[in-house]
Amino acid sequence: MPHTVHGLVPILATPFGPDGVLDLPSLRRLTEFQLSSGVTGVAVFGMASEGFALTTDERTRILATVTDVVAGTVPVVAGVNGTSTVTAIEQADAAVAGGATALMVLPPFMVKPTPDQLLAFYGEVSAAAGVDVMVQDAPGATGVAMPPALIAELGKLDGVTSVKVESPPTAPKVAAVVAARADDAFAVLGGQNAQFCLEEYARGAIGTMPACEFPDLLAPVLADWEAGRHAEARAAFTRLLPLILFGLQQGIAWAVHKEVLVRRGLIADATVRSPARPLDTAGRESLNTILTDLGLAG
Repeated sequence: MPHTVHGLVPILATPFGPDGVLDLPSLRRLTEFQLSSGVTGVAVFGMASEGFALTTDERTRILATVTDVVAGTVPVVAGVNGTSTVTAIEQADAAVAGGATALMVLPPFMVKPTPDQLLAFYGEVSAAAGVDVMVQDAPGATGVAMPPALIAELGKLDGVTSVKVESPPTAPKVAAVVAARADDAFAVLGGQNAQFCLEEYARGAIGTMPACEFPDLLAPVLADWEAGRHAEARAAFTRLLPLILFGLQQGIAWAVHKEVLVRRGLIADATVRSPARPLDTAGRESLNTILTDLGLAG
């Protein structure tokens, strides 16, 4: 049986109107696009969702909208970014009550935890949640380093079933975590907008969790790879790489994702919430060149 979270699982952007209010019709349209693109799951409240800028009420409304559209056809992964055990459990409880299939859990990061504290944290969150828990290894955002041996120990906890590796260089770490576990009970997925997804797959990853503006372009790449058509997969991925890299720029990544989604007719507005920043005119021109090359500039 496949793991609950596997394959192509995009992190949904959170659409806002020009006034900064949630745009739920755009969110519905965006979620429908993911399903029509052949994704194997969707995720909310991740970094690409501007999860850091959402209120508790907004999280509830977003999850309700997404689960309604998905209607059980694919897993819905909810991000948890509490800065302590009790706040993480509060978010986890709300996500599970709202219909999340699995949780993607950042470590507490305001006060850096010890390895023993991380084991206790993930154990308590998993026990309280009662659904599959993914460890989110993202030291660039959290400052919390989790060596492969520690991730392997976390994977032995009841209910902790996977890790999303976002610690560069990601491919060697994927391989190290896979080797440290030496079984198939614990799944390893990649992030960082799928920048090194093919290398991660080659080293044992079973999925990737990029932003959500190009699942229709990435899904055929992954299908080719898994079918053994590696040359074709690499050629198609190379064509897509400029857009992937453009969406990795610190501070403006959220604006890049949303500008592409607006251009593709999937959301109505590219508004982001501070401290995310909008694209300037030159940035939009550069993005337009990339989209033109991909045939997406119409």
